[in-house]
Amino acid sequence: MAGTQNQPLEYEQITYNAPDGAQLGKTSSDLWAAWGQTPVVRGTSTVANISTTAFQSTAGIYGFATSTEGLQVTAALSTIIVQLKACGIMA
Repeated sequence: MAGTQNQPLEYEQITYNAPDGAQLGKTSSDLWAAWGQTPVVRGTSTVANISTTAFQSTAGIYGFATSTEGLQVTAALSTIIVQLKACGIMA
């Protein structure tokens, strides 16, 4: 409609559309949280890298060549879930 103004949005942007994007936290020791959680430092991985052979068609019945690879995936997912919950991204 001519002559009408757009209603401002009821939320704020965290960026100003910089061409290089946006960051949350400048260093790995900066604290960060979402949805009112207590800010925490960035989590670190405590599990070994999972080999790319773990998901090949030659894998065993559970999709891994060895039970160790299955345990590594389980540990990695558990660590990710704990860290996402700590900063408030996952409930």
